Formats: sequence, C-alpha cells, structure tokens
Amino acid sequence: MLRAFQIELNKLITWVCKLFGYNSTVFPGSITYNIRQNILTKIKYPKYVIGVTGSSGKGTTTDLIATTLKKAGLNVVYNASGSNGIRAITTTILNNCNIFGKMKCDVLLLEIDERHLHLAFNKNKMTHLVITNITRDQPARNGSPDSIYEYIFKTLDGSTTLVVNGDDPTVSKCKLLYPGKVITYGLEKTKDSYETSNFLSVDSAYCPGCHTKLKYNFYHYGHIGDYKCPNCKFSRNPLDFCATHLNLDEKTIKINNKTFRINKNILYAAYNTLGAYSLCKTIGISDEILDDTLNKNIKEAKRGHEYKIKDKTITMLESKNENCLSYFQSIKYIVDQDGDKTVILGFDNVSRRYKFNDLSWLYDVDFEMLNDNSIKKIICIGRFKYDVANRLKYASIPENKIILINDIKDILSTALNEKAKNIYTMVCFDMTAIIKNQIKEISNENN
Repeated sequence: MLRAFQIELNKLITWVCKLFGYNSTVFPGSITYNIRQNILTKIKYPKYVIGVTGSSGKGTTTDLIATTLKKAGLNVVYNASGSNGIRAITTTILNNCNIFGKMKCDVLLLEIDERHLHLAFNKNKMTHLVITNITRDQPARNGSPDSIYEYIFKTLDGSTTLVVNGDDPTVSKCKLLYPGKVITYGLEKTKDSYETSNFLSVDSAYCPGCHTKLKYNFYHYGHIGDYKCPNCKFSRNPLDFCATHLNLDEKTIKINNKTFRINKNILYAAYNTLGAYSLCKTIGISDEILDDTLNKNIKEAKRGHEYKIKDKTITMLESKNENCLSYFQSIKYIVDQDGDKTVILGFDNVSRRYKFNDLSWLYDVDFEMLNDNSIKKIICIGRFKYDVANRLKYASIPENKIILINDIKDILSTALNEKAKNIYTMVCFDMTAIIKNQIKEISNENN
C-alpha cells in the first residue's frame, strides 16, 4: 500500500512541477525517497538493469548506450537529464512503474554517481555495470580514488557483469578482487600518447596486488594507458574490446577491426564510444545495429557544441570542476586547434553537492599548457575569477593576456570584441546556461 502511494505521489509531484515550469528530475524523488528510503528495494525490475558510473564520461556513454538499445527495439528507461544522484534516480524509476511497482520497460539504464550506487542498489543488484574511469575527482567530497573504488564495489556481490576501462589500473584491480565476470576495454597507442607521464602526480602508480611500481608502455593521460607490473601478472592486457587507429581529424576509430565514428574530435569521445560499444556487444546487440547508431545516425556529443556569430566560432567545452584530467583534455584540445583563440574560464560554484569551496584542485590542473602563442586572451569569469587569474599567473601566463569580467552580462560581448576568430569556453555547469543564453540573444539580434 505504501509502495503504491509513493509511486503515485512521485508521478503527481512530477506533473505539478512540469505544469508550473519547474525542474521535475530531482524534487519528486526528494519527497518520495524521504518517506521511505528503501522504496527502490520494493520495485520489480526489468531483465536488464544497467548502471554507468565513473569519475567522468558517464553521461555521454549512457546516451550512446540508450540510443543503441532503443534502435535494437528495446524499451529503455534512463535518466536522460543527466541528474544522477539517488533522488533523481528515484524520480526516474518510480515514474516508470505501475501501481504494483513493476517497471514498464525492457531495460533500466542509469547514469549514476559513484557514491550513490550503494543507495540505489543496496539490496537489488544491477545486471551490468560500466565503469568509465576512477580519477582524482571532487577530492573534498570523495577523498582518494581508492575511496571511490570502495564506494563502488561495496555495492557489488559478484552477480553483476562489469564492463570496465582496462586502461585505468585503479578500475582494473577488480580483475584481481571481484568474484564475478569482468569485461575490459581499452585504447591502443595513438599519435598523441606519451612515452613518459606528462603529469607531476598520478592517481595510480603501484600494482594493487603486490604494490610494485607499475611500468608503462605509454600513457594517454594521467595514469590512463598501457601498464604492467614487473613483479606479478597484473597488467592491462589482454583486453576483450580493443580500439585502434584513432583519427581525431576524421573522428574515426577501429574497434575489433571495425571502423566507427566518434561524435567529437577529442580523446574522451573515443572512450565514450568504446565503453558503449563494449556494453552493447556484451548483452548481444548486433554489429548492424551498432553500425547504424555509431556510424550512420551517431548521437551528437553532449559537450563541445559549436556556434557561429558573424565571423567568430564559439566552442563550448564543459570542464568538470575538481577533476584535473577533465581540464587537461579540454586544455589540450584547445591548444591543438588551429588559429588564434580567446579562452573563457571560470565558475560561480565549485560543486552542486556541497557548500564549501575547496580550490586546491586548481593547482592540480596543468594550466601551464595555456601559455601558448595561439592563445591571445583568457577571460576569467565568475565568483572565483581572482583565484583563477592568480593560478594563471603562477603558470607564467602574461598579465596582459588575462581579462577579468565583473559584470556577467559582458562575458560574450568582451570575447567577441577580441581579434581572435575562435572562442573556447572552458566552464562548468553553472556558467554553461548563462553563456548559451547570451549566444541566443546575440544571434537573435543579428538576425
């Protein structure tokens, strides 16, 4: 009786939120979850319950999986909004149940926060779990990568099939410890791979089995690459799904000798596609379906949208705060592009999850890469613009390249007045909507 009440209440609150134009992804679940927090253990789940978690990349990977499974004719329920905490997940699940608690779908697919896995699946278990990576992410909240690993694996009992990024040794240690089935995927050496680490500090350097320092054949970034313990059998290889011939200019990659497109010419897009492919093949999706969704009707990247205003091109890269590897990939992408550039950088809030503002992670980010001749101006925005500018000065970036914006309304107009034809925004969630609205307003004025 209480289960039916929570389900119907969740649907009612969602309807009211939509009626008045409010966000309906989190609030309904906040109410129903607090009535009885074990409500998700009372649900009758479909044949496939698939989770996607990790420090970064889980949103786009989830979208690619959802698109492919739908093309295969499966009825898929997933949190398309990207809200991945327990209350948003509660909203998604209860809104797709009948009054008896049975989900009306073939697949429940959830992008899910690493620390909320155990809240959603403390009794009921996933059939499959994709782990994209485990890196130093939100350290004030998550602690070390080893702590994140423990949060994930305390949820699992061996009944879940894991599909994991084998290039990440922090994730791959599950091959030594996890009693269930583990499927691995990874990316072979590319023209941009490094022979030695390009980071002053890495998140994983020692074998999880014998604690000997790992030897690397190459690094993609951070601690992600081809590693092997010189003292025991722990290594990245063999991989179940191996990607080769990455061509970022043509946005193509080969996976098990078949060519697929990626939806953005940036390294993390290759990993997103590879993770989605590996999960879909693991549950039996045909090559024809994968070819259709990953080649012919490829889903647009969630990040990295381009906009044209007169003779300027604006590329929006969302960089995840408190994650130095996310920033690294964005910075490298910007530096590698042709032409002169203006970069917009900053944020108003460090995190959505908590109120305190730790800024020590700014010194883990390799902002020194921005000290490049092609970058003519860096515009610092948001409440922490002085902290960001100070970090740039420590990176030896000349002061005459740094512009501080006090009025948020001036962000885009300032960038458009600079000579560089290419504008890159490297911002987090809180600034994305603001800049998009300014782009829309200016575009409407020009039309």
